[in-house]
Amino acid sequence: MRLTTSAVLAALGIASLATAFDAVKAIQQTAPGATSCPSPPGDCRTAAQAAPFIIKSLEAYGVDCPKEMASVVALMAFESVDFRYKHNVSPGRPGQGTANMQMANYNLLYAKGIPAVEGNVTDMASVDGLPADRLNWILSLVKPDEYNFGSGPWFLTTQCGADVRRKLRDNVDEGFQAYMNCVGVTVTDDRKAYFDRAKKAFGVA
Repeated sequence: MRLTTSAVLAALGIASLATAFDAVKAIQQTAPGATSCPSPPGDCRTAAQAAPFIIKSLEAYGVDCPKEMASVVALMAFESVDFRYKHNVSPGRPGQGTANMQMANYNLLYAKGIPAVEGNVTDMASVDGLPADRLNWILSLVKPDEYNFGSGPWFLTTQCGADVRRKLRDNVDEGFQAYMNCVGVTVTDDRKAYFDRAKKAFGVA
């Protein structure tokens, strides 16, 4: 199954874009603060702006199961504070960012996997010992929207084992716990609130 806007809508039980509920609204429901951005917006993106990139990235990385989609979108929405930030603002860790709020070592791996970007980091084997400006430069390579919103699907499909995806498909709640273990975080109440909204939005609650 190739994920398209229509596929997302079908997963949500939606027949067409003309209905009152669509993919943008599903992402909006997951990230309720993503209705507007300040002026100038900086890193901030609304749900309407983020949705096309998220949908395209889910398709590109083969994340076509609604349970997986809900989990990935919930993580990115939580980590980026409703898509407001593409870099870590507290405590301001150099090189950490994207909607997935990945550490610098993962952003280097991510950059190496993007054909349009990999040439910039071909000779970089590790981020160990790199100064802050160099770490932030690596992050800048994956901050454009088409890569920023692809970080979540990329991480799930390349950095988490097949068992995590299997658990997500079999039991989304147990799977989400396994997914967060892979990410290296715990399921706090705030994080769970995003996940619960995403489950409802993607029809897997």
